[in-house]
Amino acid sequence: MSPEAHSVPRSLAEALRARDDASLAALLRSRPDLITPVPTDLTQLATRAGTRASVLRALERLDRFALQTAEALAVAPDPASYDTLLGLMAGDAVDEAVAAALPRALGTLREQALVWGDDVRLRLVRTARELLAPSPQHPSPTGLGPTVQEATSGMSPGRIQEIVTTAGLASTHDSVSAVTALTGLFTHRKKMAKLLAGAPEAAREVLSRLVWGPPYGQVTADPAAHLRWLLDRGLLLPTAPGTVVLPREVALHLREGRAHRTPEPLPPAVAPAATHSPQVVDATAAGQAYTALATVEELLKDWDEGGPAVLRAGGLSVRDLKRTAVALDVSEPVAAFWVELAYAAGLIASDGEADERYAATPAYDEWLRTPPAERWGRLAQAWLTATRAPGLIGGRDAKDRTLSALGPGLDRSAAPEVRHRVLALLAALPQGAAPDAGSVLSRLRWEHPLRGPASTAPRERGGAWGKDGGEEDLRSRLARWTLTEAELLGVTGRGALSAHGRALLGAPPAGSGSGARSGAARPAAPEAGPPVPGSPAPGGASASGASGAADPAGPGDKLPVHHHRPAVRLAPLSGTDQAAATAAAARLLAPLLPEPLDHVLLQADLTAVAPGPLRRPLADMLGVLADVESKGGATVYRFTPASVRRALDAGRAAADLHAFLAEHSRTPVPQPLTYLIDDVARRHGHLRVGAASAYVRCDDDALLNEILADRRAAGLRLRRLAPTVLASQNDPVTLLEGLRGMGYAPAAESAEGDVLIARAHAHRTPPRAAPEPVPEGPPPPDATLLAAAVRAIRAGDLAATTPRKAVDGSPAGGELPRTSSADTLATMQAAVLTGDSVWIGYVNAEGAASQRVIAPIRVEGGFVTAYDHTADEVRTYPLHRITGVAELAEE
Repeated sequence: MSPEAHSVPRSLAEALRARDDASLAALLRSRPDLITPVPTDLTQLATRAGTRASVLRALERLDRFALQTAEALAVAPDPASYDTLLGLMAGDAVDEAVAAALPRALGTLREQALVWGDDVRLRLVRTARELLAPSPQHPSPTGLGPTVQEATSGMSPGRIQEIVTTAGLASTHDSVSAVTALTGLFTHRKKMAKLLAGAPEAAREVLSRLVWGPPYGQVTADPAAHLRWLLDRGLLLPTAPGTVVLPREVALHLREGRAHRTPEPLPPAVAPAATHSPQVVDATAAGQAYTALATVEELLKDWDEGGPAVLRAGGLSVRDLKRTAVALDVSEPVAAFWVELAYAAGLIASDGEADERYAATPAYDEWLRTPPAERWGRLAQAWLTATRAPGLIGGRDAKDRTLSALGPGLDRSAAPEVRHRVLALLAALPQGAAPDAGSVLSRLRWEHPLRGPASTAPRERGGAWGKDGGEEDLRSRLARWTLTEAELLGVTGRGALSAHGRALLGAPPAGSGSGARSGAARPAAPEAGPPVPGSPAPGGASASGASGAADPAGPGDKLPVHHHRPAVRLAPLSGTDQAAATAAAARLLAPLLPEPLDHVLLQADLTAVAPGPLRRPLADMLGVLADVESKGGATVYRFTPASVRRALDAGRAAADLHAFLAEHSRTPVPQPLTYLIDDVARRHGHLRVGAASAYVRCDDDALLNEILADRRAAGLRLRRLAPTVLASQNDPVTLLEGLRGMGYAPAAESAEGDVLIARAHAHRTPPRAAPEPVPEGPPPPDATLLAAAVRAIRAGDLAATTPRKAVDGSPAGGELPRTSSADTLATMQAAVLTGDSVWIGYVNAEGAASQRVIAPIRVEGGFVTAYDHTADEVRTYPLHRITGVAELAEE
């Protein structure tokens, strides 16, 4: 046998063994399920890479063209040559775009360990072939049916001979050669063209309806003449009574050799829908970022003394969500987004009390003390990395239960990846360009086609951003929600990615080259489905590919395979890098946010206009003294008797209010406002309410007479106890509200007769951590784990494949060696003297058996100390746990 023949891998394990360490690490990084737990050797790694669950995960990560390539290999002969695959993908006319992109797709399949072998013998792993090959139960996306051999497997030999002779071929002595001859006819372009030239027009019409699938059709017991013509020549073959199928070879001839009707070698471009000035985009996004901060503050202020109750099943009730939407003056879906964002940032949580309610966490107070840009950064980072999808709120889960805000069932592990990918696609557009949403969705479906409608994942119905989204796949809905949420949060402005939004991704500044990365920006490692050579890269770069020969398996492998250069693609950042990127985004946003003001403009109509954001002490006090009438670029506050009384109840005197307004107003204090404050203050506390159940006392008995004579006081059930005291059976709070409703300004008093000051009592939960994102499968391994795993796999493979000398009495088949204690000790002592390595069988304390290659260093006290090649470290083994020892064969 020639040396070249020895270099051809005979199995996936051999193909993996020929790879270098960097290639193995790339495989484990892209398919992290293969490293949990770390395989003992490359044979176990290959076995695990061929399991159904792992192959399904790998197929889901393929882009559409790589998946089409795998589907073509599933209908090709096993093994298939590169030329055969090229014919199936590019057709007889050889589509140049397909031919140029095929090396990249095949390289992706090889890197993912879904395809192995050289360009003469390409093999799709068996599990992938079983999943993608056509069958009556699982039709192939190619629309192809079974081969002639598969379709005639149950046919009688006589019927096969009749078909062969009717088709114009010589009869044979057996069915196998007859099927081979018929297959040769159907795969011969000129002979097939001559055969079909004599077909009736109606027969050709039938073939045209079946050619692109589905390939099955129904016929009657007495088929028409044109159908009989097709059946007699094997162009249609029966599969069951009344059912016929178009053989794969016939369909491929009619398709001019193509396995797919529309190959998609190039990803659809993300088209801009509008282009704006970058300055306008940044300013718009900054304005929305400020609104986001104000909205979250308003939400938490509304829940400051204790928010809505927690449902028994968890989450907010529909009624509480509606109340929150009214308080924030937004729609219910938008209110659900803000509630979920505050929860993801760790600003609200359940208080855990018996009467469980939602409330602000201690982290909220710390958040309020940070600069506005940093506050926004915390919200943006929480949104980008959260696995909860607020858009699902209002829909129903797989068990037909309503999904509620802050409730269970909202985690979708794909959400962070989709958000990051959508923003990365926006980052690839020219600065200031807003994308067409449809083109973004088309691009995502090309990048992960199996995670679309064909996915086997359960699908929810409805959702907050649209009740008609039930028929749209989850990733597309997540992408739509991302575009909406990014605009609400101020990551985008007018649909285009802002400068601080770009920094949040770790992307290079707009206009810089692909190498001019700063901060946390970094390219992703090569992954399944990178942009094809010559197409725009998602991260704003471009890549060019070559179709020459290369060696993806390692320098020692001489297989003639094609290579590609993966494009630069923005990858999700690690925790530390993401924190650095968020800080950079906050620094870019800070100059764009309006400076807080220390003044308002008082007007004669009892309103105050805040022309911008107010400093916190001023905003807090004004929020007590007046009611917010309208929001926007300028906030309008209105002074009312009730709002002034609220300030007086909080312990402020009339003189304090006059001084406050004079200090913070750029306009003179209007006389009507001065009169309002003085009038309310003059009447405030004139009546005193205490607990009797409740009483009212007043030094002016005429005022008490007026109250008793008022018909509106009938519900308060008042009676006179003394000239200056009225008693009521209602509680003090009800009595206070009743008198205030009648137009009076009573004040509550303590048991000592002092006026009670009504201050808001902030309710906080115990310290709570922000919810952890739910990962999608095993987490990607870091560089340290990958290096250790590759080293352990190599060492284990060395132990498993190192040639050994035959040992008398040892079991065959690669089992553990068996030697006596004396022989084991003697062999170990000899190996110490010679410095040779030996092969041992070892059983640990848990009873697990393993085989190892060790280099003994010393033997004493019933223990052998040796360098363990399998573990790549020095270890000590008890001699009584060594089942046997064998010398390694000399190479």
